[in-house]
Amino acid sequence: MQDYTADQGLANIKLLAVDMDLTLLADDGSMPDGMAERIRALTDAGVVFCPASGRPVPTLLLGFSGCEDTIAVCGDNGGNVLYRGEVVYRDRLEPALWREVAARAVAAGDNVPVLCCYDHATCLWRDRAHYAGIHKYYKEIRWVDSYDEVADESNKFSLLFPAYDAEPAFRDIYQPEFGDRLYTTNAGREWIDFMNLGVSKGAGVAHLCESLGIEIADAAAVGDTYNDIPMLEKVGHSFIVANAESHMEAHARFRVPSNNDQGVAVLIDAILAAKARA
Repeated sequence: MQDYTADQGLANIKLLAVDMDLTLLADDGSMPDGMAERIRALTDAGVVFCPASGRPVPTLLLGFSGCEDTIAVCGDNGGNVLYRGEVVYRDRLEPALWREVAARAVAAGDNVPVLCCYDHATCLWRDRAHYAGIHKYYKEIRWVDSYDEVADESNKFSLLFPAYDAEPAFRDIYQPEFGDRLYTTNAGREWIDFMNLGVSKGAGVAHLCESLGIEIADAAAVGDTYNDIPMLEKVGHSFIVANAESHMEAHARFRVPSNNDQGVAVLIDAILAAKARA
């Protein structure tokens, strides 16, 4: 697989979509040094920076304080897309569909169901012991005895697997049972996410590009795992971090340094240098 320096079109990039966990963020959850300055430099160079994550928009924005008026955000795996605080695209799950997933998951009992409602999550009182794992991504959590009493609008339903066995559950149970009606994907080894068919990070980035008048060929994306595949395959410039699993090489053209080596920051510096030379 080619190194990122082999991309001869870095100067043409007008949008950079970046996954968060294990891509932009180091293993300890820290952000690369100087990201705010780099984001400002990208903006000045005509490049839109866009964190793209399964995380909800409010949680994503917490990591980019002071940059909210310049960046785009592709949250909930593409189900909620904003640019400079204005909604570009927002999806909605049919309640009958997410309730069916919820019933299956509650009956299984080996996971923590999470209803993702744009600006908060709704979870079951029975799962309070997993508060920390949920709160990492959802700062406002509403606790209920049963999903039967919930009428909140949602664009994503997620399952947290505390035993890190989401992959076999996805492969053996949830993809076969729901994959023909919902876009079902692993978000690492802890999570399975369910969205409407057609919703993905790739679709979210495409909606953003269309809104901004940017050719998808001039968009770039960086990722590390399954739910990044749609955006890596959609954009003109696709990169994976060095810590990505080997199967991800089939879905991107170039590799950047690992998340712990601040690979996204390295790529941003290369983009800025290429634009300065152009």
